[in-house]
Amino acid sequence: MKIALCNEVIRELPFAEQCALAAGLGYDGIEIAPFTLDAAPHLLSPARIAEIRRAAQEAGLAISGLHWLLLAPEGMSITSPDPEVRRFTEDTVRRLVDLCAELGGGYVVHGSPGQRMLARGREAEDRANALAYFAAMAEAAEAAGITYLLEPLSPEKTNFIVNVAEAAAIVDEIGSDALRTMIDCNSAGTREDLPVPDLIAHWLPGGKVAHVHYNDPNRRGPGQGAMDFAPITAALRAGGYQGWIGVEPFVYEPDGPACAARAIGYIRGIEAALSQGAGAGPAERS
Repeated sequence: MKIALCNEVIRELPFAEQCALAAGLGYDGIEIAPFTLDAAPHLLSPARIAEIRRAAQEAGLAISGLHWLLLAPEGMSITSPDPEVRRFTEDTVRRLVDLCAELGGGYVVHGSPGQRMLARGREAEDRANALAYFAAMAEAAEAAGITYLLEPLSPEKTNFIVNVAEAAAIVDEIGSDALRTMIDCNSAGTREDLPVPDLIAHWLPGGKVAHVHYNDPNRRGPGQGAMDFAPITAALRAGGYQGWIGVEPFVYEPDGPACAARAIGYIRGIEAALSQGAGAGPAERS
């Protein structure tokens, strides 16, 4: 399995040190939250882009993709009634799509729950604005040679795209091969009707699910809560999944580097057990 560390977990380190640490722990790639690079990540200079790419290459690490797209700069929204806000958002994220391609990444993940809310009484209009945005981003992603991923998030975080079925319906509505969806275990484990392994078995064969985030419903890393990631990993293997798995905890216990180390050890242990035919990962929970 190709495992990437979401870099905000260790964002207090300079990027080159993030890469060295992730590679040393056994990760294959790093998934970048653009806000960790700069307050205006869509305006990075060619020299800075080359520096970021070189840091990953020197560590022997791939830059798998980008996520958390709409946090910086401030003021973005895909549903706003203000056309200037929507235009600013679209122009900014087009640049981030291109940044991903320049860094050698293969996908961008659209999470950013606060920037896609549907206002009460304006649900239809706001959704139409969002779909126009996604259609434009699908075109941008196709031109850049990457995939744009809609991330379903739980209703506690947003009121728009709250499950895989809703995201898949939008993918069908737009009708672009460059637009797909994904499964975030934290959100799926709290609000989807199916357990995550069954969710994977249901959606993976249709080709709409192209990415997975490993995180526990308790917001900590995989292996630090009640969710068993052995059946999830087994379901991905059984479905022939070839994409990346991004490790994206939100609570770093006892700290970011330790959380990153705990997660990759747990996942690699599951892989080893499955490869040996044990059918289960380590039972230990912290």
